[in-house]
Amino acid sequence: MSITWHEIRDHLMLSSSTLNFQRNFEALRRSSEPLGHFADPAALLDTLHVGGHGPDEKNRLLVALVGAAQSGDGTADCALMLMLLALWPGLDAVRRRSIWRRIGTGDEVASEILARASEAIRGLDLQRVNWIAATILRNIERDLIRTRQREDRHQSLLSDAEPDEIPSDGEAAASASCALFKSDLVRTIGKDADLVIGVAIDGFTQSEVATALGLSDAATRKRYQRATRRLRDALQEFR
Repeated sequence: MSITWHEIRDHLMLSSSTLNFQRNFEALRRSSEPLGHFADPAALLDTLHVGGHGPDEKNRLLVALVGAAQSGDGTADCALMLMLLALWPGLDAVRRRSIWRRIGTGDEVASEILARASEAIRGLDLQRVNWIAATILRNIERDLIRTRQREDRHQSLLSDAEPDEIPSDGEAAASASCALFKSDLVRTIGKDADLVIGVAIDGFTQSEVATALGLSDAATRKRYQRATRRLRDALQEFR
């Protein structure tokens, strides 16, 4: 019998209450100043999930957790589990949208999201990322969509063409182009590049991006309007 998505979360929460996990959390607190203020994992997750804390503060905590998850020492698995729980509301939203898009069955989507989330956390370049949660969630959903599109194209080619006629996949080139585009956008409009990409390119609503970035809807609207105005002004210079 498969384990449901919510049972996976319950299992993570139960694991976070074990004695061994608590010991690893204590080691995390001692080694990381941002995490040292929290008496237990529940207090940390409450801060990350509940309103009343600014996005910069939440992002600073996520940076600390990602750094610990990448450390390779005894606290790495503890930090990874806390990151998954911290991102769970966003991961759940990605799961629901992916099922609605018919990317896969519920079990397939859940397994793929957890695998990609763990990989993204372990491999995130903290020197190049401004907003941890938004970047991870957006990249997971983007990659799920691209994988499904690539599989659909492949199946279509297999049914319509001879084997020798099937072209090679240009995904690597497309990824490189996306990276260059984001780099140019960051230079033009600064830290709100993720916001513009999330709404204008990836197709999220401003409200969804606001949740991912830890912003209010009003702040997101203002920042999006300001960023797109800057972008329009920059484009005018090339005309």
